[in-house]
Amino acid sequence: MVKKRPVRFSDEVRTAIESCGMSRYRISRETGIDAAILCRFVHGQVGLSMASLDKLAPCIGLHVVGETPKKGG
Repeated sequence: MVKKRPVRFSDEVRTAIESCGMSRYRISRETGIDAAILCRFVHGQVGLSMASLDKLAPCIGLHVVGETPKKGG
């Protein structure tokens, strides 16, 4: 049996950025996150601070929903 690799949160954020319908330039302008930093994040070269994620989430329509861990897993 092959276990699925858990999806990383940063990968989910990257997907949300790419599929939100806005250019990275526009996201940068609306959030104040430097366009170069945003580009490097999308390419997996750097991470984003929690402050940046707080600005980014509402701009791209990202909502975080937690799951309750399964017992005994």
